[in-house]
Amino acid sequence: MSDILVTENIVGDGMTALRKAFDVVFEPDLHEVPQELLKVISQFKALVVRNQTQVDGALVAAADHLRVIGRAGVGLDNLDLAAVSKAGIVVAYTPDQNSVSVAELALALMLGLARNICPADASTKSGDWLRHEFTGGELFNKTCGVIGMGRIGFLTAMRARAFGMDILVHDAFVHRDAAAVTQVCGQMVDMEELFARSDYISCHLPATEKTQQSLGYEMFSKMKTTAYFINTSRGQVVCEDGLIRALTERKLAGAALDVRQVEPPGRDQLTEMPNVILTPHIGAFTREAQVRVVQSVCQDVASVLIGEAACNYANFSRPNRK
Repeated sequence: MSDILVTENIVGDGMTALRKAFDVVFEPDLHEVPQELLKVISQFKALVVRNQTQVDGALVAAADHLRVIGRAGVGLDNLDLAAVSKAGIVVAYTPDQNSVSVAELALALMLGLARNICPADASTKSGDWLRHEFTGGELFNKTCGVIGMGRIGFLTAMRARAFGMDILVHDAFVHRDAAAVTQVCGQMVDMEELFARSDYISCHLPATEKTQQSLGYEMFSKMKTTAYFINTSRGQVVCEDGLIRALTERKLAGAALDVRQVEPPGRDQLTEMPNVILTPHIGAFTREAQVRVVQSVCQDVASVLIGEAACNYANFSRPNRK
């Protein structure tokens, strides 16, 4: 019996401390062979993952001794939370530790789209000096629509507000008078109005059964032809065929995607579009955020293993296995 299994490349001071205090098996590529993970999971008391390891009902059923799963990140869509919770296993995660990084990327992508930074960079590096071809626009006095007013959505709205933008908000679970909305002087609207009125739309939805493919051609067709769509949340919430069609028909001016339906996605029509910025799911990947994430999740895993309560958890703070 070993203490902890790490199935993805999770490193840093937090992990170093964990490896000094416990028997840790570090297998950063094991998420790629789920059948092997299924064979060995019964040997461990704790599992530490990012977003590539699929923790489904079958894995949970085989994890006879598992007390805690540490998810180094905020999204839980790679975990069957219901099955994990039913088994009495703690899910420790990091709901706030990378929020600033994602919000800053959302603003960076807005600025990149507004000022044509990527095509201007490519053109200038090729030897051209085409100033007038890259006339951009300002964020000031524009309208930013924020879909999903959780921690990251709120921080994005705060930063957009600092640029002088008006804020529209859509979130089915947040009241129009909630502090997060009033602090950014936001106006709560329905999804259709947000798409119709916004100059920039920043998506911060989790991947759930209800949100899967919820943003498609019909919604993108409601946008201003001068507007831009940014997604730093989950690729599964966007119907990419619908977005491609809307971009091809010039229903909107452009898009920036840090996340995709399938990752890595390979080459497709989006990679050929000059008005689309694509980044490889780097929202949370800043040096500062990764230090905080790894430190937090490792501390919580250690706490559970020594009989203490986790600080950041998605279900309960202590295991209650039968």
